[in-house]
Amino acid sequence: MIDTITFAADRSVYIRSHLWLAALASATAMLVLWLMDNPFVWTGLVAGIGGIGVRGWYLASEELSAVWELDSTALTGPAGQRVPLAQVKTVKTLGSFVQIVTNGGDKHLIKYQADPAATVAQIERATLI
Repeated sequence: MIDTITFAADRSVYIRSHLWLAALASATAMLVLWLMDNPFVWTGLVAGIGGIGVRGWYLASEELSAVWELDSTALTGPAGQRVPLAQVKTVKTLGSFVQIVTNGGDKHLIKYQADPAATVAQIERATLI
């Protein structure tokens, strides 16, 4: 039997992810405006940073309060999500996220992990017990 392990979102990873997303959104918006021969290409920068900034600010309290717990029988997450360890088929990283796929095809994300590889290793170790 293992002790309960907690996987909480990391604030610095959340901010870094949103900075990358803002850069990508800005570059894409500027490219589209440039391809359209819009003389105000710089507005793509404002739109990308503004849009992702507002999104990040608005969702921060919800995303950063999400906590997953791993015990000897299951992974339990926010909003009543529960994944029995016997049902875990695949565990992999997607950037700073950890994706759990069940035998039934359900997918769950543990978001904004400081060390997603360590999270995967702990879940895989628990599924082997």
